[in-house]
Amino acid sequence: MSMLSGRHAFITGSTQGIGLEIAIAIRDAGASVILHGTRFHEAAALAAERCRTSSGPASVVTGDLAEPMPEAPLRLAEEALKLNPEIDTLVCNAGTFIDEPFLEMNFATFDRTLKLNVYSQYVLIQHFARRWFEKQIQGRVLLVGSINGKLAEQTHVAYDTSKGAVDAMVRSLCVSLAPHNIRVNGVAPGLLWTRLTEPALKNEKFRRWMEVHTPNGKVPQADACSGAAVFLLSDGAEHIHGQMLYVDGGMSTWQQPDPPEEWMK
Repeated sequence: MSMLSGRHAFITGSTQGIGLEIAIAIRDAGASVILHGTRFHEAAALAAERCRTSSGPASVVTGDLAEPMPEAPLRLAEEALKLNPEIDTLVCNAGTFIDEPFLEMNFATFDRTLKLNVYSQYVLIQHFARRWFEKQIQGRVLLVGSINGKLAEQTHVAYDTSKGAVDAMVRSLCVSLAPHNIRVNGVAPGLLWTRLTEPALKNEKFRRWMEVHTPNGKVPQADACSGAAVFLLSDGAEHIHGQMLYVDGGMSTWQQPDPPEEWMK
């Protein structure tokens, strides 16, 4: 039997990148999936087709999770539940990334980053958790964090702050929800090839520098988190609560790598 057979998942930010790869893996593990994107466009249609099952393409709900708050995430949750009232698995992947020096950043940038990366997740998790508690459903939640929740970067104050909050939410929500048979865990990717990172990774010197900073020397594709996500949502992880699993090739364990010998000549 597949690891997630009989489960029903709603995955935010899942029409491309890491979210889509997690959705495909969840589908392949036997669960039904509902996707989410900011708007329905070609990428969303292709994502729905990639998650096709014998009954047809996956359903997609669309909308900005950040605006207005908290009405937007509540509306999307209800739209997903109308499509499948049996949703028992929530994956919070949607987020935004801003690369901007702190002294030049305006409050609106910081505010939107927190709304999308933190507040929307709080609203969605609370909404589904209340429903699961009322109906005595053993719910499962997976938050997608980042290595930036642990390691800071100079021009990523808003993003780093939001992902640090996600890291803390995983632990705090575990304490709040585990007694109600709702499991909360997270995955925190390091640098992966995605639409957002591709421009930087196409720079050979930058890519090589990031490979040097990663113990296994790899910058993998967006599906690197998929196996970890399926495992944490499965019955095999029944006793795993409140953990953030870093999928980063070991990057977060290194204080500072030694440069390659040829760089020192």
